[in-house]
Amino acid sequence: MPALNDTALNPTLDHVHTLADLWAWRVAQTPQTTAYLRHDDSTQAWTPVTWASMGAQVTQMASALQSLELERGARIAILLPNGLQAVCIDQATLALACVPVPMHALDNPASIAYILADSDTVVLFAQSLAQWQAIAATGIALPALRQVILVEDATTPDAASAAATLQVSPLHDWLANAKPSLAPQRKPEPNDLATLVYTSGTTGKPKGVMLSHDNVLANVKATLQRVAPTEQDVFLSFLPLSHTFERTAGYYLPIAAGCCVAHARSVALLSEDLKTVRPTILISVPRIYERVYSALTGMLVGKPVKARLFTWAQNVGWRRFCRVQQLPVEGNTPAALDALAWPLLNRLVATPLLAQFGGRLRVAISGGAALSQPIAHCFIGLGLPILQGYGMTETSPVVAANGVDNNDPATIGPALPGMEVRIGDNRELQVRGRSVMRGYWKREADTTAAFVDGWLRTGDQAAIEANGRIRILGRLKEIIVTSTGEKIAPADLELAITSDPLFEQAYAFGDNRPFIACVVVLSQSGWRLLATELKLNPDAPDSLQTARPAVLERIRTLTHSFPHYAQPRAVALSLEPWTSENGLMTPTLKLKRNNLATRFAAVIDGLYKR
Repeated sequence: MPALNDTALNPTLDHVHTLADLWAWRVAQTPQTTAYLRHDDSTQAWTPVTWASMGAQVTQMASALQSLELERGARIAILLPNGLQAVCIDQATLALACVPVPMHALDNPASIAYILADSDTVVLFAQSLAQWQAIAATGIALPALRQVILVEDATTPDAASAAATLQVSPLHDWLANAKPSLAPQRKPEPNDLATLVYTSGTTGKPKGVMLSHDNVLANVKATLQRVAPTEQDVFLSFLPLSHTFERTAGYYLPIAAGCCVAHARSVALLSEDLKTVRPTILISVPRIYERVYSALTGMLVGKPVKARLFTWAQNVGWRRFCRVQQLPVEGNTPAALDALAWPLLNRLVATPLLAQFGGRLRVAISGGAALSQPIAHCFIGLGLPILQGYGMTETSPVVAANGVDNNDPATIGPALPGMEVRIGDNRELQVRGRSVMRGYWKREADTTAAFVDGWLRTGDQAAIEANGRIRILGRLKEIIVTSTGEKIAPADLELAITSDPLFEQAYAFGDNRPFIACVVVLSQSGWRLLATELKLNPDAPDSLQTARPAVLERIRTLTHSFPHYAQPRAVALSLEPWTSENGLMTPTLKLKRNNLATRFAAVIDGLYKR
């Protein structure tokens, strides 16, 4: 596939070669249009912020940073929630040819300290003094760190709390006291690092992925062709900006297209923010759709009439979608009959559901992990236009994605323009193109191992269909090999299990063991319903143990389509969710399998001794 031609894509982006160029170009193009919506806690309203206003804030921040006389390429860590401050710091860092190191604001202190040390971060922007003190308390040496700037705290911390060579300052004071540097402002080059993003560390220590300005900008321009946002679109940003998926698709892409972005207040308030902001484009991971689906199906328990109406609407809508997309249609229901039923079903079922997302979504992009087919069929059938895509931090990140007019949710769609894909040994999907990383920070051996003949190894097994769509088959690195020699992809099992609203999370295992087993986290509402069915007291200490056989039978039903050796034969139950805070999930909501194996080691051993 030929390289992406920037000029052919969009003549107005012809001279945009770095992310700093992109920002300056956007501010100059549409200075008085709304760039961001900021929530005002005092008035409980969303207030518009123009590109010109944001440009002025970035200039002020860049001037203050320049006064620190940082070397070209210096790493500046941003440990903040999504918001205007994070955007301004990121853009000011890029403008000075320095390197942003985005980190998840809710990550644990030890993980944060590890990244600061590994990246040789010189300046850290943190939310509060308490956050910084928790990092310092880990005892991990941070010899390169010179300055910590606290965004929330308005008072100067006790000097005794920091080393003599390390300054800890509130943002307001730091900005006010910054002395303009006489040195000329540097500009980044296309091949300079635009960011150092650390992988989520699902199976080990995070690795710093080196992405250049050209890497990220090429991915933005290619994604523009597949998604085609306009200046009228509104994004709601809630995935952390430390996630490359959100950085490219939810942050840099709207800048290129001139869209408006609202930063959600928190995941807990996401439902309310969706209804008030009413976004037209949503960037999400499957977990969000899973939670909504679980809540929906939970509400239908014990309501047979509403449940049948819901299923009918979903099936009719899915058939209508398949006909439009020229996908196989199950059954022999005439199209005319579905067309006759849809207006009523749309009014009674689909419209109320879409209202939960604000009522005007035209694109809902799902990435970061596989979206289960039952959930995809449900939401797409009811009119939520979910486009599943695929990518990696190492590819800036989007490799492939479905489009509105070319959407098969059983696949990840065709490769983006400028991205080449092939199938290598063991059916591994391999990628080549301008968006592919420069390598891993300080890890030459890992960088070498990540490539074969110039192609990036994704670690995912795939098939490329005749129409160019890519179908993911499994994960090479996460294959369970039982002691009987059978091979099973745990992610597929876990998807099948969590399609049932009873299960919030699932962790399947069995490597070098005689059979597959799993640990599951039950939803609180689902557990109480199940306990009622089994005539158990849900609060009794031994009730979970008593419910195990019934839960295992339910799991066996959910996994009946898998080979018998892949179906779990034992299960342990929990009501405590796995989170990034307790170290069992990555900030991007993926299972930390090594940590789960350690946490549940005694439980797992017990399952195999029964």
